[in-house]
Amino acid sequence: MKPATAAKKLGVYLPATPASFQEGVVSRAELNELQTNPPEWLRELRQNGPHPRPVVAAKLGVSIAGLARGGVTEALTTDQIEALKQERPEWLEKERATQAEVRKEAARIKRKNAEQAEQD
Repeated sequence: MKPATAAKKLGVYLPATPASFQEGVVSRAELNELQTNPPEWLRELRQNGPHPRPVVAAKLGVSIAGLARGGVTEALTTDQIEALKQERPEWLEKERATQAEVRKEAARIKRKNAEQAEQD
């Protein structure tokens, strides 16, 4: 598979990976090995970043679109994410509230569908 696909599956930011990873092709067996026995560079990236947007969004409790609305367009390190959590900018609080509402609505719809399935 392409390095970008492998990086996505590993949850790491491709430009931060070693050149040998970025320039090569990753087999399914190599991907499984990286997941099972991550090398030091992979452990370091997962722990400290920079992290790709999906990981940043998850760590902040917002959507990827919410990151964009908040002006976060680049990868962030763990320290930068923690700083944002401490600062609690207005956009982050708003996006977290929006995400909470989305989750509530999804749970409501799931319950409604389950009730309808029981009645049928």
